[in-house]
Amino acid sequence: MATDPLPKQQKLILEALQSKAQIKTRVYDQSLEVFNELKDVLSEISNDLNDILSEQETNRRIRLEYRDRGKFEAELKFADDVLIFSMHTDVFQFDREHPVWKNEYLKKEPYNSYCGVINVYNFLSDSMKFNRLDDMGYLVARLFVNKDKSFFVEGKRQKRQMTDSFGSSSLTREDLVEFVESAILYTLSFDLLVPPYDIVKHATVEQINVKIESSKMTTGKRLGYKYNSDDVLNTENND
Repeated sequence: MATDPLPKQQKLILEALQSKAQIKTRVYDQSLEVFNELKDVLSEISNDLNDILSEQETNRRIRLEYRDRGKFEAELKFADDVLIFSMHTDVFQFDREHPVWKNEYLKKEPYNSYCGVINVYNFLSDSMKFNRLDDMGYLVARLFVNKDKSFFVEGKRQKRQMTDSFGSSSLTREDLVEFVESAILYTLSFDLLVPPYDIVKHATVEQINVKIESSKMTTGKRLGYKYNSDDVLNTENND
């Protein structure tokens, strides 16, 4: 009877490598497929809203601008804001304290927890226009997708945040439309606040000279204020 030439430890290493590599490859492929569809959704929403705005006399100067920034990034500009949609190229697993682990879908198969991540950041359009490298952007939403195309969302005023529903359905184009529209609506209500006096009471000569030359005084919607993240994840349906 032939014996297994591989030592036990090496066999375990190879099995773990093969299983994890397959899972992570599937997650990456699903995430990229979703991100490409997300780009189509962004373009479609931009075109549809622009068509409506162009028909209204008072709104003809208002435009949404969609731009594909490469394989893993897309941009949607509207009013004074820019949303950057960015797919991370790595595959992640949740920390043990995350509420998603209470889900039976993960308890039955821990590999279901491996997810790709698509982040949505909000910047001021002038931050990009004037290349203000120190300006702050804000994470307004992120989408998690696993190997089965199951998903859930963390984000400001997102409707599909319930971790207990993770694994109950596959991501659809309608879900992506809702994801984008919720991010746009939140951004439009997320106004630029006047920073506290004490935060801006000093300025260097260099800052003033640079500001005069290219409007590069550091700016952020919540400069000097706390940007709360305690409302971005719900474990219960709060519709």
